[in-house]
Amino acid sequence: MPAIEIVRATISLSHLRTVAEATFGELVKAVVDVERSTMAIGGELHADEEARLLDEGSRQAALWGINLYPADYPASGWLEFDSMINVRPGQGNRTRSVDDPVIRAKIIEIVGSLVDDR
Repeated sequence: MPAIEIVRATISLSHLRTVAEATFGELVKAVVDVERSTMAIGGELHADEEARLLDEGSRQAALWGINLYPADYPASGWLEFDSMINVRPGQGNRTRSVDDPVIRAKIIEIVGSLVDDR
């Protein structure tokens, strides 16, 4: 398993495909920090990426787990909101998805700014 990367600047779609091939084949697990506009990729579990971002100073309430399917880019299904770290009844999120449409839109915006379709 490759090391977890913190993505602060644009990465290429081909790099994301390389991470997918090195981990799950077609899937990259990622955790997005909606306050810092960063994300962690390359972990075996969303919880591992979440822990890395917390170590880097992120707030847990701002972290959301997603899955990326680089081979499906740019179809709408290339980004999937599904992670156990998203289950947060205290924040009003009772599912593995991201229920708040404002947070979902922010995640889509951040991922779009960090992944270049090269």
